[in-house]
Amino acid sequence: MVSFIVRRLLQMVPVLLGTTLLIYLMVFALPGEPWEGRCGERACSPAYIAKFKEEYNLNSPVPVQYLLYLGKVLQGDLGVNFYNRPVTEELLQRWPTTATLALMALAFEIVIGITAGVLAGIRKGKFIDNLVTVATLVLISIPVFVIGSLGQLVFGIKLPELTEQLFGVRWGFPVTAVRSKTITPELVWSLVLPAIVLASLQIAYVARLTRTSLVENLRSDYVRTAKAKGLANSRIVGVHTLRNSLVPVITQIGIDLGSLMGGAVVTERIFNIDGIGFFLFRSITQQDGVSVVGAVVCLTLVYLLMNLIVDVLYGFLDPRISHD
Repeated sequence: MVSFIVRRLLQMVPVLLGTTLLIYLMVFALPGEPWEGRCGERACSPAYIAKFKEEYNLNSPVPVQYLLYLGKVLQGDLGVNFYNRPVTEELLQRWPTTATLALMALAFEIVIGITAGVLAGIRKGKFIDNLVTVATLVLISIPVFVIGSLGQLVFGIKLPELTEQLFGVRWGFPVTAVRSKTITPELVWSLVLPAIVLASLQIAYVARLTRTSLVENLRSDYVRTAKAKGLANSRIVGVHTLRNSLVPVITQIGIDLGSLMGGAVVTERIFNIDGIGFFLFRSITQQDGVSVVGAVVCLTLVYLLMNLIVDVLYGFLDPRISHD
């Protein structure tokens, strides 16, 4: 296991280098000037441009620029953004909020998605199976920004009005997230609705994948043998079949966590969440290339680490899978 983890960590190095190289080239080497927009509506002064070129070594050849930038990244220096603040500090300040949102969305995805998939799989062709199939198809068909806007309208505006009319108490979900540098109960509560919206598409995929995998495994020979031995259906499904069915589901979930960390751009923008996604959105609109490169590098590292964790989990789910 240790040798497998070491090999995977070594394989991550060229992927991370390639990703950083591509995003660096797109920001600093493609047509257009990387300092455009840093001075607002007016053009940047020659002194500012000269200082910017010197700071990011733009007078050197592109390979030299990248190597020098990579050296700073390895030291934890991701540059300085529009507001003259280190990008590393900006990301560290927003990381807890985005990580909390992503983990909450992942929890909804696992609980709702796997439960719905299992119910649909064991009741194939029944009402619950058709209901899950139609519901997941609807979720896949609707864009996230539409689901987010509808969620704000229904659960953030209409629901409090309805509860006030019926019970005399306004109760509903916040339509915007609480701004907090630490994880507080108020922040977590304000992230419930965004987490459900963020996880909606992944819930549909996990439910359909769980159903398909479970139905396939229920036709296997070992299931027929277990039934012939008189084992209860709950034990057959819960202990034997489900464990094998979760191998592709775990792969999907591991990929989703990396996607949730980087794919929260739209959701964080809708709910005004001060996380990495909103920071990345703002950096793109302000043409702050330094912040864009730094944020993408960090998200890529998270994505690679999650893939490593998923590969390690394979051996625990299915002993037939060897890492040697």
